[in-house]
Amino acid sequence: MNAEELKRSAARTIEIELAAVGELAGRLDEGFVPVCRAILACEGRLVVTGMGKSGHIARKIAATLASTGTPAMFVHPAEAGHGDLGMITPADAVLAVSNSGASAEINALLPMLKRRGVPLLAITGDPDSELARAAAHHINAGVKAEACPLGLAPTSSTTAALVLGDALAMALLEARGFTREDFAESHPGGRLGRRLLVHVRDLMHSGEAVPAVASGTRLGEALLEMSAKGFGLTTVVDGGGALLGVFTDGDLRRALDGGRDLAQTPVDEVMSRRCRAIAPDALAAEAARLMQEAGVYVLIVREGGDGDVVGIIKMHDLLQANVV
Repeated sequence: MNAEELKRSAARTIEIELAAVGELAGRLDEGFVPVCRAILACEGRLVVTGMGKSGHIARKIAATLASTGTPAMFVHPAEAGHGDLGMITPADAVLAVSNSGASAEINALLPMLKRRGVPLLAITGDPDSELARAAAHHINAGVKAEACPLGLAPTSSTTAALVLGDALAMALLEARGFTREDFAESHPGGRLGRRLLVHVRDLMHSGEAVPAVASGTRLGEALLEMSAKGFGLTTVVDGGGALLGVFTDGDLRRALDGGRDLAQTPVDEVMSRRCRAIAPDALAAEAARLMQEAGVYVLIVREGGDGDVVGIIKMHDLLQANVV
């Protein structure tokens, strides 16, 4: 096949699968709502199962549900018949995914699930299948054609099941009032979770680590404080510790260009009286946004954003914490 033929084959696959997904919306009023209500009423976990390619889809559906507020896990149907059925309790519900609805491994579990009183929900491509008939509620994921030119490899059918799984997860997310903060708590190791969970106070430098010189300090001494603390600036405070301004590398360059004497010039004469600051309770992601917008790499941390200086935070701290 030449390049054009390969692209035509790919485009045909995409078009067939788009059409299959597009037909799903018209069927949502049949079994979708009852399945949602059954999952919301479940006091335990939603056990998602599937065999073969449907099993891969079922595993992804379970992962999406678990990360968006619905306690869920995947159980392999073949392993369930060899002991893993013990993971399923009467408080749980089972969501079985099977395009044919005739998977022997899944259907072999049906008598045991019924005996235990475990609610059975299903996503199949055949509403007349054994699995669909056995389910308390069923979502029809049937497609007119697979994208596979042989009509054999699961393609459109697995895409349709995956989209319905996502639709189910998002509907449940909204029904539960699941928030960005809830999502972050399920993803503490990821960048998104850290962006929503880590606050400035968790990363800032405080106490003796904060560079500070008193009003009236000569530029040479201020430069020593800047060098010792390594933030490229120092705060300038009055006798009571209130912030008067900051003296930065930029201020130093301008002072030298203006012929200022480092040994004689008070820092007050060349410092910046306005500086970027942030509150300690602000999200670290907000600190990153402020730095990027202002083109600076350090922020002073002040109580309430404009009160006493309690710390200092730099872009490197945010990078190390995987916030940026």
